[in-house]
Amino acid sequence: MTRLNQYTLDSVPADVQKPGYDFLQVKPGIIHIGIGAFHRAHQAVFTDRVLEQFGGDWGIIGGDLRSGRVRDQLDPQNGLYSVVVRDNDEKHIQIVGSVVSECVGPEYPAHVVEMLADDKIKIISMTVTEKGYCHDPATGCLNVRHPHIQHDLKNIDSPKSTPGYIVAALKKRMENGVKSPTLLSCDNLPNNGKVLEKVILHFAGLHDKNLEAWIKANTTFPCTMVDRIVPATTEEDLNALEEHLGMRDEGMVTTEPFIQWVIEDNFCNGRPLWEKVGALMVEDVEVFEHMKLRLLNGSHSLLAYLGYLAGCETVSDVMAEPAFVKLCEIFMDREAGQTIAPPADFDIAEYKRQLRDRFANRGLKHRTWQIAMDGSQKVPQRWLDTLRDQLRGDGNIDVICLGVAAWIRYVSGVDEQGAAIDVRDPLASKLRKLCEANIGNPAALVKSIVGIPQVFGQDLPGNTIFIKGVTHWLERLCELGALATVRKYFR
Repeated sequence: MTRLNQYTLDSVPADVQKPGYDFLQVKPGIIHIGIGAFHRAHQAVFTDRVLEQFGGDWGIIGGDLRSGRVRDQLDPQNGLYSVVVRDNDEKHIQIVGSVVSECVGPEYPAHVVEMLADDKIKIISMTVTEKGYCHDPATGCLNVRHPHIQHDLKNIDSPKSTPGYIVAALKKRMENGVKSPTLLSCDNLPNNGKVLEKVILHFAGLHDKNLEAWIKANTTFPCTMVDRIVPATTEEDLNALEEHLGMRDEGMVTTEPFIQWVIEDNFCNGRPLWEKVGALMVEDVEVFEHMKLRLLNGSHSLLAYLGYLAGCETVSDVMAEPAFVKLCEIFMDREAGQTIAPPADFDIAEYKRQLRDRFANRGLKHRTWQIAMDGSQKVPQRWLDTLRDQLRGDGNIDVICLGVAAWIRYVSGVDEQGAAIDVRDPLASKLRKLCEANIGNPAALVKSIVGIPQVFGQDLPGNTIFIKGVTHWLERLCELGALATVRKYFR
């Protein structure tokens, strides 16, 4: 089987965009932890644009702290991979060359720490999902009971967690007199840079107070907002691209035309000229972050849980149902929209319309099951901050209550036809046990699930308006099913 690599690159079809720079000569300046599909379709694309137009030593070393899967995909390809941009029935293919190598944490933890501590690395960025921060989503604090955190505090030279790897590397930099890198979170978390700073300083303080003080004085943690829909790559995607290229690309990703990156301009050790290639450098990311988390991510999760229960495989399938489109509009205009104050010159109505068009993109095939993963980590950021804002002003919470009810119905692990749901969530076992203990009693089930403090905090379990709303919708979902419920109440 012929693979995409430095020797076969010239043989790809003429309609495929290729790197115009010598990607083999690019030296690394960034290590990105969590080199999954999203990073390869987003930050690595921006960096590829910088290398194309301005050059510089900003190659990316892809770090994976879980497995060698991406390394095995990209190493035989000299780091090259294709980004397939799909817009309904149209597509554009670009080959990206900004990833220069990969490293795998579980195989060589000490080596990865050494790489993170190397003075050539100016930025350590990450997309490790919400659960990768080993924190309590309801408070943003480090979860010191997390088994990986407990291990790393005792074995700092052979870490397992993202905070452990970072603190181990910063310790070496301090000891060796090496300048600190910027630590750049690119995950869907409110104030993601502040969350990262909080867990890193907490971990460092538990290990060494002097190290904590050094990090405070020398390291910056910019907040960012990232936006691009990136579905999981399927075997069908791989085969279709192989037919087009005439060679195999195991590292390919698929995505949409839209791409956005808003970055707090607070770097302590240099950075690429991302603002010259489409990124927006700002003093405060928060307003953009609120719009994206609450409107895009909040709507995505709402459509994913209800859509999955209704038998829809993809988000575009969900958006083919008028009742779901109406529900999405109501959520955007009312629950989420009422809690957002956009910049004065920002067309929020056009932004919401654009989001709905993106959800309806048939070319993406973004699976509802994929979006539904890790709900216990996503629900606090995507819905509950909005909920609290609405409760403070006696505002609308009806659709949020429906979303929470759909999530509870989903994590029961059994769909509306009685088939098993493959629930992927750090709390999956606990959630399933609570569901099984309260079969046939929606009111008791809601109280049990909402009583989980790491998801719902200390305030929401005692909020009778919220509990009553979620219970009402869970009863409707159990009685009518997801599709009939949405059609009855949101046509």
